[in-house]
Amino acid sequence: MAFQIESPAFGNGEMIPRKYTCDGDDISPPLKWKDVPEGTKSLALICDDPDAPLMTWVHWIVYNISPEKNGLEENVPKEEKIEGGMQGKNSWGRIGYGGPCPPGTKPHRYFFRLYALDSMLDIEPGIKKKKLMKEMEGHILAKAELMGKYSR
Repeated sequence: MAFQIESPAFGNGEMIPRKYTCDGDDISPPLKWKDVPEGTKSLALICDDPDAPLMTWVHWIVYNISPEKNGLEENVPKEEKIEGGMQGKNSWGRIGYGGPCPPGTKPHRYFFRLYALDSMLDIEPGIKKKKLMKEMEGHILAKAELMGKYSR
């Protein structure tokens, strides 16, 4: 079976419910994954919006997730260290999840990418996407992707 990520809150390519956006409660959606590759020592999650006007906007970073976990519950606390992982800084400069909040009315795509890694990452809490991607180089065993949409 292939490494997969999904959400009980929305299907791949579907609209993300308002509850998980800046127009709602701005809490992280529940995520589930399965078929983590053999040899995985940690998982990393990056959620971003490539449709943002000036740059790809990072909404969430979670890393050093235990491969024993099979998902993240709804409303993960906005703290550096969480049960079974650590969180980095989003493009707002804040720790934890920041929900979709696109300018204008055009729908944006939000990619939740989950990486299976062959090691734990020896990095401090609160890092940004660029540094995380560099640290993951050469350690990625597999990648799974879920895409949701949102417009205002």
